[in-house]
Amino acid sequence: MAKKDDNFIMLPTVDVCFKGLMYNPKVRKGFIAALLKADPASVRETILLPTALRQEYPDEKLGILDVRTMMEDGAQINMEMQVESFKHWDARSLFYLSKMYTEQLNKGDSYEKLKKCIHVSILDFVRFAEDDTCYRTISLCDEQTGKRYTDLLELQILELKKLPKELQSDNEVIRWMRFLAGKTRKEFEEMAGTSEYIEEAYRELERMSADERARLEYEARQKAIRDHDAIMKSAWENGLESGMKQGLEQGLEQGMEQGLELGRQSIIQKMLDNGASPEEIMGLTGATQGEVEKAQNEAAREL
Repeated sequence: MAKKDDNFIMLPTVDVCFKGLMYNPKVRKGFIAALLKADPASVRETILLPTALRQEYPDEKLGILDVRTMMEDGAQINMEMQVESFKHWDARSLFYLSKMYTEQLNKGDSYEKLKKCIHVSILDFVRFAEDDTCYRTISLCDEQTGKRYTDLLELQILELKKLPKELQSDNEVIRWMRFLAGKTRKEFEEMAGTSEYIEEAYRELERMSADERARLEYEARQKAIRDHDAIMKSAWENGLESGMKQGLEQGLEQGMEQGLELGRQSIIQKMLDNGASPEEIMGLTGATQGEVEKAQNEAAREL
């Protein structure tokens, strides 16, 4: 039997760990207060709402386990941890935000019922490489005057990879980001002393890490992500190599263009064979829905 690692601690950048932290009412209250730039005492109620995944854990490969909450005034906040960049990430974030906003109304409801919706993306990669800003808020504004058009829709983006090396900010969001980006028990302990809410997050992290069932779920999730990454990398390399070879065999002049096309088709097929969903394929390769459906139909005819 393997010896238990008593120093083991989960990392918040793994989505099941982040979701577990946000299930703690005090942790959730402290983090949301920071995002809203409010006194935690003013955040009286945060209700967890169900979130829809393409598949139920643990069968899904890379479905994002997000945390959706409703405030006392009806406003909604959706928080997600995302560790890898992918094509059309911006469009996907807008889709989630828009869907959360429109789902507030049922047939016959007045527009007056619409409340503010915030989509929070915590990224363990760099999205805006042109600057050093690690935390930004994006809203609808007039391009000419810069004046905000409405506060009903808002994106908050936290880029963990761009955190400054030294903690020299009294910004509560930055403190939370440093905690969420932690990789060692020492780093979590240091951040725990900065606020009672982050201290509670550290205590919750310790509790989850000591729970055998939670640890098994965490490790299974890590394995699923590693397996997914390996499959996607293999599909890309094998598909591109196969496509370029076939294309070049048809002549140098048309080789590059046809090789890329054949390579893309091969990549799509290999990703389907390895269990990737159409949404994942379109997001990672830029393929159209028609191309994916064509590959699915061709595979079905071969059966």
